[in-house]
Amino acid sequence: MPRPLILLSNDDGIAAPNLAAMRAALLEHADVVVCAPELNQSATSHSLTLGRILRLRHVEAGVFAVDGTPADCVYIALHAPGRVLDRAPDLCVSGMNHGLNLGVDAFYSGTVAAAREAAMRGIPSVAVSADSRADPAAAAHICAELAMSALAMAVATGGRPLLLNVNVPPGDAWPVRATRSGNRTYDNIVEFRADPRGKEYLWIGGSDVKHGDAPGSDTEAYDRGEISVTPLTLDLTEPSRADDVAAWVGALPVRG
Repeated sequence: MPRPLILLSNDDGIAAPNLAAMRAALLEHADVVVCAPELNQSATSHSLTLGRILRLRHVEAGVFAVDGTPADCVYIALHAPGRVLDRAPDLCVSGMNHGLNLGVDAFYSGTVAAAREAAMRGIPSVAVSADSRADPAAAAHICAELAMSALAMAVATGGRPLLLNVNVPPGDAWPVRATRSGNRTYDNIVEFRADPRGKEYLWIGGSDVKHGDAPGSDTEAYDRGEISVTPLTLDLTEPSRADDVAAWVGALPVRG
């Protein structure tokens, strides 16, 4: 039997040290093809580049770079037969991100989006992120083992989509915990400044992070020093609102 084939991407860029650590750890278990952004694409979420050309660069054997977003990278790898992959991957891993993707971070994260792009195509996918104070080799090693175990679970449980968000706290050894998405908030700052020519520019986003009270969550696991494994959904429908919306729409006046 051939070794499993893993498509590896990230949002920190092709030169990111954590990408190299993740590749090395995964190569102990499977064949790995890397398709990652040329430059840092953090917080690009699931954007695709539709308004300009893209370039695909062959870096070395099994390693490719795209001057686009993480979702671009996975899209190109999966839909350009023979150019990046010679067969469909068994698993997609995105990361290891330099920094966490907890709670609402998953909406903004290019790391999560790369994994989501593959999961949307039916490929089991794992997004991996680690605190900057985590030991990279130890984190990559345990996350590679988690990824391979997730692949085995996906095969055993059939064709249901699998998208996991894994986060590693500081340190070099951790318990692993199944979680749900937690409550993570930042300072919502818009800072206006003047450039040397007197023209106004601005920065958005803040760095002061707070974790709300969310038992069983990825944020709680992080605060306790545990690796969190959170299953994410591809179906954005909110079932608890279905009856409310049906009743509201049913009561709307008829319009021709």
